[in-house]
Amino acid sequence: MNFLRGVMGGQAAGPQPSGAETIHKLCDRVASSTLLEDRRDAVRALKSLSKKYRLEVGTQAMDHLVNILQTDRSDSEILGYALDTLYNILCNDEEEEQDETAQKQSDDLGAQFTEQFVQDPEHVTLLLALLEEFDFHVRWPGVKLLTALLKNQGVQVQGIILVSPMGVSRLMDLLADSREVIRNDGLLLLQQLTKSNAAIQKIVAFESAFERLLDIITEEGSSDGGIVVEDCLLLLLNLLKNNSSNQNFFKEGSYIQRMKPWFEIGDDNSGWSAQKVTNLHLMLQLVRVMVSPVNSPGATSSCQKSMYQCGLLQQLCTILMATGVPADILTETINTVSEVIRGSQVNQDYFASVNAPSNPPRPAIVVLLMSMVNERQPFVLRCAVLYCFQCFLYKNQKGQGEIVATLLPSTIDANSISAGQLLCGGLFSADSLSNWCAAVALAHSLQDNLTQKEQLLRVQLATSLGKPPVSLLQQCTNILSQGSKVQTRVGLLMLLCTWINNCPIAVTHFLHNQENVPFLTAQISENLGEDERLVQGLCALLLGICIYYNDNSLENYTKEKLKQLIEKRIGKENFVEKLGFITKHELYSRAAQKPQPVFPAPEQMLFDHEFTKLVKELEGVITKAVHKSNEEEKKEEEVKKTLEQHDNIVTQYKELIREQDSQIQELKEQVESMSSQNEQMQTTVSQQLAQIQQHKDQYNILKLKIGKESQSNGQVDVSQVNGLQTEELTQLREEVEELRKQHALFQTQLGDKDALISALRSETADSSAGGSDHTELLKELEALRNQVQAQSAEINQMQTERQELLRRAEAGSSDEVSGSGGSLEAGATAEVESRLAAQTAETEILKEAAKGLSESRAELEQQLAAATSTVAILQTEKAKLQTEVQESKKEQDDLLMLLADQDQKIHSLRLRLKNLGEPVDDEDDLDCRDQTDEEDYEEDDEKEEDKDEN
Repeated sequence: MNFLRGVMGGQAAGPQPSGAETIHKLCDRVASSTLLEDRRDAVRALKSLSKKYRLEVGTQAMDHLVNILQTDRSDSEILGYALDTLYNILCNDEEEEQDETAQKQSDDLGAQFTEQFVQDPEHVTLLLALLEEFDFHVRWPGVKLLTALLKNQGVQVQGIILVSPMGVSRLMDLLADSREVIRNDGLLLLQQLTKSNAAIQKIVAFESAFERLLDIITEEGSSDGGIVVEDCLLLLLNLLKNNSSNQNFFKEGSYIQRMKPWFEIGDDNSGWSAQKVTNLHLMLQLVRVMVSPVNSPGATSSCQKSMYQCGLLQQLCTILMATGVPADILTETINTVSEVIRGSQVNQDYFASVNAPSNPPRPAIVVLLMSMVNERQPFVLRCAVLYCFQCFLYKNQKGQGEIVATLLPSTIDANSISAGQLLCGGLFSADSLSNWCAAVALAHSLQDNLTQKEQLLRVQLATSLGKPPVSLLQQCTNILSQGSKVQTRVGLLMLLCTWINNCPIAVTHFLHNQENVPFLTAQISENLGEDERLVQGLCALLLGICIYYNDNSLENYTKEKLKQLIEKRIGKENFVEKLGFITKHELYSRAAQKPQPVFPAPEQMLFDHEFTKLVKELEGVITKAVHKSNEEEKKEEEVKKTLEQHDNIVTQYKELIREQDSQIQELKEQVESMSSQNEQMQTTVSQQLAQIQQHKDQYNILKLKIGKESQSNGQVDVSQVNGLQTEELTQLREEVEELRKQHALFQTQLGDKDALISALRSETADSSAGGSDHTELLKELEALRNQVQAQSAEINQMQTERQELLRRAEAGSSDEVSGSGGSLEAGATAEVESRLAAQTAETEILKEAAKGLSESRAELEQQLAAATSTVAILQTEKAKLQTEVQESKKEQDDLLMLLADQDQKIHSLRLRLKNLGEPVDDEDDLDCRDQTDEEDYEEDDEKEEDKDEN
């Protein structure tokens, strides 16, 4: 402890140790001490020496400090000392002034120690883990240390944090810290973290960064807030600039609407603090980032639409026309409005309708143009107004026509100042910058607009009293030939090139002046200094346009004669070389980079962005046109005519295809409409079916309820329970009536089928009975035949016996003796004769009976033959009838199923009507009747099945 007292300021006897020795001893104490208090005191001493002896502490103590962070996690005080010491070693705060004036040296201590620290990624991961500590003495130094690491080795530390689990999320939690110091330093940390790293920018954005930052800005007072608002805006710029994904997320999250309150300024604009100017400047830059021309056209258009709909554009125009606004804020507001309206017809139309709060009111465009042609206005402000005018006319043919119309004689109002008058005044003023700006503004009024190029040829200017007016085109060439400043001539040449480009009528007007072509050839052919080379190149471009877009309407200046003139006076190679001076100029590439005119000085304001694109387009074609021969041109003209014919044919086909496409589109719309109607009808039917099923279920439930409650509670108003209306009752009655009619029809059809089945059954029974009668007749006839044969045999035997007795009587009459023998024979003969007489009578009877039986037999045989044929016919009819019976049985089954369904529906509807209080027939009688009919049908079916089986 005595040693520490000496280090911390106590005076000890004897010579004082050097700083390196003291630091070495402190490092040994940190490494070897077992008591936490000793290590804490040693680290505190290292912290106090770290600023004065930065190199020694960083060289000897860094590893020991990292070890403290790893091992002494439980003591927040020693962790805070260690983090502060590391921050003093790595931070370059003391060298910031030097770093701003000179490049950072390779041996910078902060960079060296940072590189040493981040060699092990676990060190950065350890810092991220320490940020989860809520203790102020740990969290705040940890945030500052990580910020210093990102400043010195941003890319390497970003990579470590990106791959660390939940690394970015831990840093985002700093914005929710209730302690403003940590939250504000967390903003600085996130600024360094999100620099030039799209992946981290996306993660931060999707961690609700926009919501939190906008909340902080609102809490801090928006544009009237302090440095915290500035930090939030800088972080927002990091997240949105050149990051289309975050820009789309910002727009889709409706965060553009939350920017509108930032630009609500009061009537008293006298007090603008420096911080407010800075904040508002950053807010305007944030708006410009969302609608920058370098963004994709679709994203820019969508943001422009949102800004108009939420009123942000209107608020910006209010600032634009307000008084007391600082010049730099006004300049940035003009630039912002320019990009918000650029290429958006709706926004451009709104901007054209904005009036300045003057008496009388003037259009905002006129007020801005007055500033542009006023040489006393700041240069950056004049550039901003020119950019605003260019953006207003970009892809805005309506606006171009309105500007050109203010120059035409029929629309000039002598009592008011118009945009055309201001542009003409600036074009011919003594200020070269005004000449250039007015010329470029007029060129944008003609850009890609053939109609306005032809209209501008009508403009006449009065030069002086007593002299006839001259055309605007002629006045431009007159000023050009007077040898004015380079900036003025460059502006006029750019205007003339844009004017006559792709406009043969304007080329003819230009060539009609006999002095123009000699002036151009003289300018191109002369050997002038470096400053005049750009003018020579532009003159060559203007003459080349006159050749390329020449319609040969002037005999003296046809394409061929102009090329001969170039070859004789200038030389083709020299002409092409002079034409190349334009693209080789050092300011050409700078102007070609972006649409906004940004120049470090007024004298360097020579090229316009749109004109550089025109030069790039025309340089090659003019070079080819100059080198082509007359024959090649004729061939090209023939090819052009052929192509024009083909184009006409293609155009006709295109029109036909468009018509067919429109018809197809109409048919598709009709089909879609019908499909949607069909879907709606299907949906309606499904809903109705579901509703019917629901009503059925309700009726079933109510049936059970009513059955239980009717005895005690009386009749229930079912219509109120079910919520039925009068229309639904009427519909149900109609359905019941229709079902009754269907039921009666089915009953009639069923009765017809039953009668047919009964007739078929009786006919089958008769045919079966007829067959049995014929069989019995045959048997009876056979018995009679046997009886007749037996009687015939008996008669024949009795006749034989009679003849035998007669023969014996005749033979014994002479031989017999008297006495008792004779009497006996006489008696026997009498007996025999009596028996024979009886037999004879019986035989006669039997013969008559046999005769009758024979006649009956004949009749029976005839009847049998007839019956046999009838049986055959009946058998055939029986087979047919059985087939019909089977079919009738199937139909009967189907009818029974239908009747069962109908009975079920009638039964349910009857219950419904009964519950609704309608008069209904007795259901029990109908049920009994239906049940009896069903039993009869079942018995008949069983009999039929038995017969079929037999």
